[in-house]
Amino acid sequence: MGGSALANTTVHIRRLQRGRAPPVIPEVFSGDTRLVGRWWNAPFEYNLPPLKDHVLSAKYAGEGMASVKMGQQTISAPAMAGTITFAPRGHDGLWRADGAVEVSNIFLGHSRLLACADQVGTGREPELLDRVNFNDPKLFAIMNLINDEISSQDAMSQLFIEQLLDLVCLQLIRSHSAVPAPISPPPRRGLSGWQLKRVTSYMRENLAADVRLQELADLANLSRFHFCTAFRMATGYTPHEWLTRQRIAYAKTLLKEQTLRITDIALVVGYETPSSFSANFRKVAGITPSEFRRRL
Repeated sequence: MGGSALANTTVHIRRLQRGRAPPVIPEVFSGDTRLVGRWWNAPFEYNLPPLKDHVLSAKYAGEGMASVKMGQQTISAPAMAGTITFAPRGHDGLWRADGAVEVSNIFLGHSRLLACADQVGTGREPELLDRVNFNDPKLFAIMNLINDEISSQDAMSQLFIEQLLDLVCLQLIRSHSAVPAPISPPPRRGLSGWQLKRVTSYMRENLAADVRLQELADLANLSRFHFCTAFRMATGYTPHEWLTRQRIAYAKTLLKEQTLRITDIALVVGYETPSSFSANFRKVAGITPSEFRRRL
């Protein structure tokens, strides 16, 4: 079905919830993908038209039954915390839920899913399945991490979320396709010397910036998937972990300057709030920035 015939996702989720708009966060991620933080959905019955995005819901609480009827086929299951509901792009159907549930959502752009399929070498367009309160602990865990990261206000959040969204795409292709596609093996070697130097130099020069995963992959002339694997093989860390450690290392240097306020240091190394800076500093150094300064 052509993209011009597909309906606006946010508009119809609002109609499904009788005028309540989903709390879509402002940031737009690669492939025109949007995220929705945790919110309560009221019971509903709605004929959902074919949407332009793949709609994923992770359930955190609630009760009742949910179902979707597509032609002669009906899928139904009880609402359970830790499950996933999924309406693939271009699929229509009569959706029902007789109880209130708390969910978070991903409105996954189709171009992002296609890019994932291309980058991992499946050789075909994914044909995704409808799911209702489906048990997939891996996918739920990834979506839960994304939801946690939405509330984190620092420059690294988008880099981390982009990596998590790539994992969402990978899990959908691997476990939620009509015909599971073989995935090409990851590279057996880490980044070459020039690739590692180019990428890490860029990251060091942009400690306070919103560094995107695609930017780093482009610097190394690799796909996002192969870049993440090769980077970890070369450094022992994911790009997000490595960047966090570099920021904390620089923060330690700045903390030695007693005239600098900790709130200012947080901004210099890419954290918009002192609490986010303190949490990440403690995760790496084992103590808070204030404790580190007192011990100098």
